[in-house]
Amino acid sequence: MGSKKRSPNSVAQVEDLDNTDTNMENANLGDTNNENASSNSSRKKMKKDKNKETEAPDGDASKAGLSNIPSSMKPMERRKKRKALDKERLHAASESKEVKTKKMDVNSKVTESKEHMGASSSGTLPKFHIGVFKDLASVDVSVREGAVERLVTELQEVQKAYEVTENKEVVEGGLKLEAEKDDGLNDCAPSVRYAVRRLVRGASSSRECARQGFALGLTVLVDTVPSVKVDSVLKLIVDLLEVSSSMKGQDIRDCLLGRLFAYGALALSRRLTEEWISDHNTLIIKEFTDVLISLAAKKRYLQEPAIAIILELVEKLPTEAVLNHILEAPRLREWFEGGIDAGNPDAGNPDALLLALRIREKISIDSEMFGNFLPHPFSPSRLFVPGHLSSIINCLKESTFCQPRVHGVWPVLVNILLPDSVMQAEDVVSASNSLKKHKKSRKSSSSEEEIARSVRCFCEVIIEGSLLLSSHDRKHLAFDILLLLLPRLPASFIPYVLSHKIVQCMVDVLSTKDSWLYKVAQHFLKELSDWVGNDDVRRVAVIVALQRHSNARFDGITKTKTVKALVTDFKTESGCMLFIQNLMNMFVDEGNASEEPSDQSQTTDDNSEMGSVEDKDSNGATANSDFLKTWVVESLPIILKHLKLEPEARFRVQKEILKFLAVQGLFSASLGSEVTSFELQEKFKWPKAPTSSAICRMCIEQIQSLLANAQKIEGLRSLSSGLEHSDLGSYFMRFLSTLRNIPSVSLFRSLSDDDEKAFEKLQEMETRLSREEKNCVIGAEANKLHAMRFLLIQLLLQVLLRPGEFSEAASELVICCKKAFAASDLLDSGEEELDNDADPKLMDVLVDTFLSLLPQSSAPLRSAIEQVFKYFCNDVTNDGLLRMLRVIKKDLKPPRHREEGRDDGDDDDEDFLGIEEVEEGEGEGEEEMDEAETGETGEDEEQTDDSEAVTEVEEAGKELSDDSDGGMDDDAMFRMDAYLAQIFKDRKNQAGGETAQSQLVLFKLRVLSLLEVYLHENPAEPEVLMVYLNLARAFVNPQTAEISEQLGQRIWGILQKKILKAKDFPRGDAVQLPTLESLLEKNLKLASKPLKKKKSAGNLSKKKQLAMWKRHKMIVSLAQDSTFWILKIIGARNFPECELQGVIDIFKGELARYFESKTSQIKSDFLTEIFRRRPWIGYHLFGFLLEKCSRAKLEFRRVEALDLIIEILKSMVSSGNDESNRNASKKVLKNHLQKLSHLIKELATNTPEKPSRRAEVRKFCGKVFRYVSTYDLTKSFLKYLAPEAEAACESQLGELYLNFKKIES
Repeated sequence: MGSKKRSPNSVAQVEDLDNTDTNMENANLGDTNNENASSNSSRKKMKKDKNKETEAPDGDASKAGLSNIPSSMKPMERRKKRKALDKERLHAASESKEVKTKKMDVNSKVTESKEHMGASSSGTLPKFHIGVFKDLASVDVSVREGAVERLVTELQEVQKAYEVTENKEVVEGGLKLEAEKDDGLNDCAPSVRYAVRRLVRGASSSRECARQGFALGLTVLVDTVPSVKVDSVLKLIVDLLEVSSSMKGQDIRDCLLGRLFAYGALALSRRLTEEWISDHNTLIIKEFTDVLISLAAKKRYLQEPAIAIILELVEKLPTEAVLNHILEAPRLREWFEGGIDAGNPDAGNPDALLLALRIREKISIDSEMFGNFLPHPFSPSRLFVPGHLSSIINCLKESTFCQPRVHGVWPVLVNILLPDSVMQAEDVVSASNSLKKHKKSRKSSSSEEEIARSVRCFCEVIIEGSLLLSSHDRKHLAFDILLLLLPRLPASFIPYVLSHKIVQCMVDVLSTKDSWLYKVAQHFLKELSDWVGNDDVRRVAVIVALQRHSNARFDGITKTKTVKALVTDFKTESGCMLFIQNLMNMFVDEGNASEEPSDQSQTTDDNSEMGSVEDKDSNGATANSDFLKTWVVESLPIILKHLKLEPEARFRVQKEILKFLAVQGLFSASLGSEVTSFELQEKFKWPKAPTSSAICRMCIEQIQSLLANAQKIEGLRSLSSGLEHSDLGSYFMRFLSTLRNIPSVSLFRSLSDDDEKAFEKLQEMETRLSREEKNCVIGAEANKLHAMRFLLIQLLLQVLLRPGEFSEAASELVICCKKAFAASDLLDSGEEELDNDADPKLMDVLVDTFLSLLPQSSAPLRSAIEQVFKYFCNDVTNDGLLRMLRVIKKDLKPPRHREEGRDDGDDDDEDFLGIEEVEEGEGEGEEEMDEAETGETGEDEEQTDDSEAVTEVEEAGKELSDDSDGGMDDDAMFRMDAYLAQIFKDRKNQAGGETAQSQLVLFKLRVLSLLEVYLHENPAEPEVLMVYLNLARAFVNPQTAEISEQLGQRIWGILQKKILKAKDFPRGDAVQLPTLESLLEKNLKLASKPLKKKKSAGNLSKKKQLAMWKRHKMIVSLAQDSTFWILKIIGARNFPECELQGVIDIFKGELARYFESKTSQIKSDFLTEIFRRRPWIGYHLFGFLLEKCSRAKLEFRRVEALDLIIEILKSMVSSGNDESNRNASKKVLKNHLQKLSHLIKELATNTPEKPSRRAEVRKFCGKVFRYVSTYDLTKSFLKYLAPEAEAACESQLGELYLNFKKIES
């Protein structure tokens, strides 16, 4: 066997042959002096005979079985017959294998015994256990390493014993034919020779981890046993693992990989280095290099690992050996010379480039041996020049064959491109320098400039110019290379790495989730964010690159939140300042904004349908520039939203943002694009192209928002640190005044004479108020001054934002300031006195001014108005409140119907709580949605008209306010408020009706905010009743729900939170009882009002029907809550009992309707809650309730009312804890005992038919009996019962009544 080449069978057959040889050779080694080894041919013949004997029965059986199947059988029957025969044949084969296994076990035991006897008798060689080879293929690394250790230890002992043995021929007698193979291992013991051959063959096995284990064993064995010659092992590798022409597929692959692992084992050992040290002229290294190059040329997948083996050897060898042996290897020279074929532009060998780079790194000597792979002379800067990169670009493109793994050439190139020793502190230096404005950046050293140039060329030529323009695999490779660059990349190089084409490729890929590279780009973004971490310099560079090259639409197109997450994660002042500076540069430096079109055909995925970001028309450049500027302006205030800094640091950041927005939004330079302010010692820059008016307006709006947020954060300001150092508004006005005084700087737009005067008045008044505020102590006056100053600033900006609309309001506000803060320095010498009695009151003028500002004001201006109103609302007059409430009450739509002879004032009176919900002409076609279970329609006289239920409401609040605008035509309304006038004009002209309606709704919502402030600051004022009256009317008005659901919800929220459920309520003598009685009556009627169901309601959708029910429930809830609130106000006044008779009469009237009319929908639970909260009402209504219950015609009403009586009785018992209260309660009960007994008689004689109602009656009677017996009134109660009533009680109530009678006895 040893003299012949390995047969081209499968690896499993090779392993079987090895096992057979092992057993036989083990027997020969154990008995070398007593037995002669049989020849290899005879052993092979014996094996073949055994195989024939084993295979013959199966073959014959199968043939016999198949021949016995008749051809006339059907196909299905023949298939079944064949399956049965196959089962029999397999069963017979398994039995023969078991017999063979048992025989082999017996033979192995005999062999082991012989081997032991031979070794002990001869005593020449130690024992070598061949079973250790099985553990070399184990999956467990520790098992493999332990097997290698045992293998090498035993072989070392065998070899030492063999070397000291004198008669080596006797030892080798059994294996003479093995030596005749001339394998070069003549100086090795037979076991060592066998082990070497076995390890070489095992490296080609694909079983589990055999290659790794056998290669490791070969490495250690060759390294520790000097008798094993390297040249002999090389020869064995070629002989034993030669690929023959008869091999196919997996066999060829196994042989080639076996040779690769075997060569790798030699390279990992130190023998090659020792060979060169012992003989500098040895040829073994050249031979080893050549065979590896030859092996690499056979298959593509062998190329990279073969080069890795050579590089492993290069690392172990000295430089001289590399120069004189590896580089002089003939095949390697040919490889370098043919690696770059100028005639074949698609040819490329990345492994040859990797080998050249690593060898050049090792020897550090220029050599022409590398051919065109490396420049000559070599330097990193010359390696990355565009010309040389173009020459090796095909080599790099071919490296995609090993994806998803990145080829080894790329990390080497990255290490050369960005060495570890360069720019370690570059980011810190760049950060500190970037914060120094208007100064040139430091001059970089020549090496840093070269590295920056190399990185730029590398990205432009390799990534942008080659990989991104190629296949998806190479785009994938481009992202992988960028990930390799990131860990070493200084932040200043981000513009080269995240260039226009790279960002565009990311945008195109991420624009659709179906993209083939979507997950690749997504992973890159994640890694990029992780790389940024908490480094603000990196964060700024990445944000600027992504937004600059996507025209600030990166998040929008990619549907990610990458930029938003990066922007909101600044945590330091220095990071914010750096970001602000970069945003300023982006805004001003238009030339750097990339306008390079996206080559969609080259960078967009085939599945992408969104197209390029840069698709634009002839005006696209300007539009994109404005889009980028818009993002810059919007991003500046966002920085402060999530920023948590100390007040001083936050104020510095606010100042930087404010200065930039003011310069770019308010001003323009008439001479050039740069202006230096010597007073501020700063240089200001503007874009070369004029900034559009839309961007300027946006800047002004951001200034307003910035000032409004600063005012909210300040709260109650503290003067301890000084106004100038903490007041952003004061800083802004000083900055504005300074820039206006520069001759070459002017406002971005010219103002009219009126606007110019208003602007100067506002600026002058703010200066005066600021001076006054400095001299004012902390308190209400200081807060008024501070709030008014910010309102003046907001109005000044509003004049610039919307010229021609606010000049009149600004003049009025200035007058109000002079009157409100009547200090000597606020009055001009030529002005008239402002306290003339003929002039309107200050707060009336101030409210009118606010109402004129609110409709078209911005959100920050409205916030400033609310702040001022908060500090002045204590002085608001009834006229001022009425002006605001009139806005809430007015509608564009005409009233639903007007009766003949009724003026507008009467119509307003009737529409008090908006109960009027009937269209004209629909009175006859209604159905009452009676919640009573009978469902019957009530009598005509019981159906009250809506208008009758709410007439004369104005008289209810007559003493509180003169809220009557009866007879006020549209012209009068025009004079009241110019904005309302315009809305009504639009409505009259039937043009822009929806727009006018929406404008009116917005106006009402803004006025509601002022009313909410008033109610919050003055919850106990009598005027709250007037506000409640108007808000309730507006809420119940059906037009409110039709116009805007938001408006209705807003009014509902104010009524509930600020009035009905507020901690305080109106107090004082100004709250008159008649007013409260009238409101109480109307709310009780509203709570009892049923929902009108029109004939057309069946055609309404379910959604609209549900909305109707929801609105009706909210109105009823409002009436109930209002009733509780009014009763609370009445109870707090402590009126005499005689004055409260009107309240009792109101409840009696409502209870009468409750018992007499089915249409009354007032809830018994609601009345019960009233009696529980206000027991005095129940006491006064006790007798009345008993009479009504006794005479009730409606059975269900009588049963419902029983709960009311029980609640009154319960309150009597609970209040009678002390003797005086007990006597009073007993007296009340005794006075009504006859009526109570009469009610019991009616209930007993007219028992309800329904079981549930009968149960309620029994429950009521039991409670009455218990309460009566509690006060010892049983005897008196029974006296009032007639005999027939007692009989009815005994028959209906049974034991309940009998037990009650027993108490009396």
